[in-house]
Order: sequence, then structure tokens, then C-alpha cells
Amino acid sequence: MRIATERLRDQIGATTAEYAVCTGAGVGFAGLLFKLLTSDTGAKVVNTIFDRVLGMLPF
Repeated sequence: MRIATERLRDQIGATTAEYAVCTGAGVGFAGLLFKLLTSDTGAKVVNTIFDRVLGMLPF
């Protein structure tokens, strides 16, 4: 029983650390995506995609 208790004590805070790492990665990815989409090249890519999608629509 003592070994199981020691293992649980070693894991205290592990979930919080995992959430922190995932949140940091998500914020970093969002920053890169924002920078890409607000650049001239990103705007051209988005406009090209929308133009092609609208060209495929039957109306």
C-alpha cells in the first residue's frame, strides 16, 4: 500500500503541467497562424481558396 501511495504523490501536479504545455503549444500555434494569415502572402492564399470554392458553387 505504501508503494501505491508514493507513486500517487509523485504524480501530483502532472496533469496541471500537461495542461500548461498543451496551452503553451496552442498559443504558439495560434500566434504563427495569425502571423501567416495577416501577411500579404497569407491573404493571397486565403483569397485564392475562397475564389476557387466560390467558383465551384452552382449559384
